[in-house]
Amino acid sequence: MTPSVAIVILNYNGQHYLEKFLPKVIEHSGSHAVWIADNASTDHSLEWLNMHYPELNTLKISENKGYAGGYNDALRRIQADYYILLNSDIEVTENWIAPVIEFMESDPLIAACQPKIRAYDLPTHFEYAGAAGGYMDYLGYPFCRGRIFDTREEDLGQYDDEKDVFWATGACLFVRSSAFHAASGFDESFFAHMEEIDLCWRLLNMRFRITYCGKSTVYHVGGGTLHKSNPKKTFLNYRNNLIMLFKNLPKGRRWKTVFIRLVLDGISSVRFMATGAWPDVLAIVRAHFAFYAMIPELTRKTPRTRYRAPLYYRSVVWEYFVLGKHKFGKLTGIEPIKAPRL
Repeated sequence: MTPSVAIVILNYNGQHYLEKFLPKVIEHSGSHAVWIADNASTDHSLEWLNMHYPELNTLKISENKGYAGGYNDALRRIQADYYILLNSDIEVTENWIAPVIEFMESDPLIAACQPKIRAYDLPTHFEYAGAAGGYMDYLGYPFCRGRIFDTREEDLGQYDDEKDVFWATGACLFVRSSAFHAASGFDESFFAHMEEIDLCWRLLNMRFRITYCGKSTVYHVGGGTLHKSNPKKTFLNYRNNLIMLFKNLPKGRRWKTVFIRLVLDGISSVRFMATGAWPDVLAIVRAHFAFYAMIPELTRKTPRTRYRAPLYYRSVVWEYFVLGKHKFGKLTGIEPIKAPRL
């Protein structure tokens, strides 16, 4: 039987993006259902949708629950074999769905997959949010094939493969609905940022596969809801990274790794000081204290795991900033992420 697919766009004050990118989503989605889940927008998104696309499925969320809570709320109300979680600032291309679904159908252990993510502002290059599939070093620093920190590679066909990765981007996330609900969806304490990495890590701990399909391409604007210069984004990234490490690392590695990250976060704040970005420095301090306050609850609700997830057991910070290795293919000791054996 042909699996059912629901394309779900979580919208928050994104009318301008819907006007720009929704027509292509509809054009290139065939018979698949398109849903707009509105995260309590205060602009005229819903009125515009009702006027121009009354046939689309819409869901109203009572308050802005962020990416994590918004999608959890929406996906509890949508029935499908696969969800495609699509940012409103994504431009899709012809045949962007079929290659990914066909790949996921090849193995029931594939819980999530992402397409190739190119930059809308520089279409020849990969985009920051996901590029050609995400990895993570042992200290919790995420990076991608095609993008490490601020360096984006040109797409020359070097990542046109299908591959297991550590995390798949939430900008365009294909996820098997049964796996998503088995993992209890996103952790809503994240609100936004890194919740998809946390979900992928938990799915890996459950022995699912996270994958990338280079036969599908989309283009991402990035920063549509919260710009990277916003101190709130700094707060969420630093706090959520600590939460993610605490939750998913084996108990024997948890405290040592978190302590090292706390020290490194303090060092990184010097960079913000040097540029006079004091709101970001304050955001890092607030992120740490917010994390401390959450430790009792995290300790109580986090299940123990002994599974050693396929992290990159070198420092990507050292490789990039000290050794000058700015491309994924130059990193030392990258090992293939293998499908789990049950």
